[in-house]
Amino acid sequence: MTTTTSSLLADLDALPVLWEVDGTVAAPVEAVAGLLFAIEDGRVGDDNLLVLAGSWAARRGAMTVSAVGAGSYHAEFAGAPGPVRVELHRGLCAMAVQSWYGGVHEALPSAGGTRVVHRVHQVLPEHPGFRAGIAELGMHVRMSRDLQRVLRAIADRLGC
Repeated sequence: MTTTTSSLLADLDALPVLWEVDGTVAAPVEAVAGLLFAIEDGRVGDDNLLVLAGSWAARRGAMTVSAVGAGSYHAEFAGAPGPVRVELHRGLCAMAVQSWYGGVHEALPSAGGTRVVHRVHQVLPEHPGFRAGIAELGMHVRMSRDLQRVLRAIADRLGC
């Protein structure tokens, strides 16, 4: 990924990758990125901050997102610790998320359509949302499951 002016994206990109998963959607990057990176003030769900829509709080309707600047957002969990920081860079088709982990979602052109990559670069044990052992309990499996859910939602919406 190219260095950007976005501090969270640049900071995470400078760190080694701890876990990485990817998958492909048979649709153009612009269409996939349009759904993957759709974000606006309001409740998190399949049409708003899709990458977090499968989280426990979002599934219960208890997660909202609000803009805090150009390309910068906070997602708040009702009754849960700490906000989630989100930075979006549409030009790079990339979104960085910082909570108890720091990760990046990226949409890249591929022969089969669009390759979506999710990388985790950082784990923050001091974050109030962190639970001991969470990173060791199948983080790669969890990331893969969550990404497949996101890709199914996108493919369903795009009819591919």
